[in-house]
Amino acid sequence: MHRPLDSLSGGERQRAWIALTLAQDTSILLLSEPTTFLDIGHQLEVLELVQRLNQERGMTVVLVLHDLNQAARYADRMVVLHHGAIVADGPPRDVLIVLLLAEVFGVQVNIVIDPASGAPVCLPYAVFKGRAATTYENIVQTS
Repeated sequence: MHRPLDSLSGGERQRAWIALTLAQDTSILLLSEPTTFLDIGHQLEVLELVQRLNQERGMTVVLVLHDLNQAARYADRMVVLHHGAIVADGPPRDVLIVLLLAEVFGVQVNIVIDPASGAPVCLPYAVFKGRAATTYENIVQTS
């Protein structure tokens, strides 16, 4: 069926954009917030598609996500930026840590391991006063 792009749902539109990229037979896929404005089912469809492209076709995927839990679940490597500088780079288990999330995002979190995927899961429970906890001493005092 032929339909105009603007008549597609958010999930269909994201898949169409990815299909257009794949038609170019590229070895690298760059995506910025591909799950924004999608319901959770469509978010997972897009992320699972991207993961399959990486695993089955060996495609390099650079994906910008603000959802830390989705990033940790689907990425082999996470990079965290703060004020334009890289402050963490590595496997999700090494990046999603309490101190880093406090320093970068000014939030208090618990980190648990998802028994289904083995990925770390961030459970935020408080914002630091003034939203900026920039020193270890400040973080320890408020924890």
